[in-house]
Amino acid sequence: ESRWPFLFGAIIVPSLIQAVILPFLPESPRYLLLEKHNTSKAEKAFQRFLGKDDVSHEIEEVLAESRVQRNTKMVSILQLLRTRAVRWQIVTVVVTMGCYQLCGLNAV
Repeated sequence: ESRWPFLFGAIIVPSLIQAVILPFLPESPRYLLLEKHNTSKAEKAFQRFLGKDDVSHEIEEVLAESRVQRNTKMVSILQLLRTRAVRWQIVTVVVTMGCYQLCGLNAV
């Protein structure tokens, strides 16, 4: 019992290692391109991750994916339940998750 504080304090070591190493890790190319709108840094990050000089195809792919996501219409839960095509899939998932909660698998 007297050693419990050391066990709880052991989490400090990985946290400090992560805090020291984190500034040296590269940022995500998708984040640089889509959130910060910095194409040159995103291109350098893609080159570093993929190990090739021409990454224009990957940049175009990420931009195309972003355009598709922006054009996607958001649907409310009520509209989703009213859609006959997906109603049974939703009911199946909800019943399955409810059974997991009630059977005690999470406790094991």
